[in-house]
Amino acid sequence: MIEQLSSPITRHLDECQIHYEWMEIPLDPDKKPVRSLEDMLLSIGQDPGRIVRSLLFRTGSGDFVLLAVAGGGRADWGVLRKQLNERRLTMAEADEVLAATGFPIGAVPPIALPENVRVLIDEGLFTYERVVIGSGILGQALDINSTDLRRGLSNAAVIGRFIKTE
Repeated sequence: MIEQLSSPITRHLDECQIHYEWMEIPLDPDKKPVRSLEDMLLSIGQDPGRIVRSLLFRTGSGDFVLLAVAGGGRADWGVLRKQLNERRLTMAEADEVLAATGFPIGAVPPIALPENVRVLIDEGLFTYERVVIGSGILGQALDINSTDLRRGLSNAAVIGRFIKTE
């Protein structure tokens, strides 16, 4: 039952008294989504742009930085390097994502992360009234009010414009 699921993310949201709704994402036997969350939202008449993608980067100095973007937003590498004061920046490998965040790819949220993972949030995410974030559990996502998500962010999270504008 979805109501009985719990993760570090839902415990954090509960502590912050933030309401969320579970969204089930069907998985195949290999624990991969049967269909994309984007397709799922489109099939029920909702905007897939409100899905928050959590992208983990490894800096040249070996630190990890998570960038949360709405929908199909693409990271502006130059802006990120400048914000982080780093010359080298690469996407983290799958095993690094799990080791750094504690969550598998496809379930990583922009909240309730280890303190050593810096968090950047693209401000475009807040143009949506509601957003869908990783729950920490494969096959499950959380639907949350974007204003509440902002309340649940770590004080160290930086909000700015970090994606390419085309």
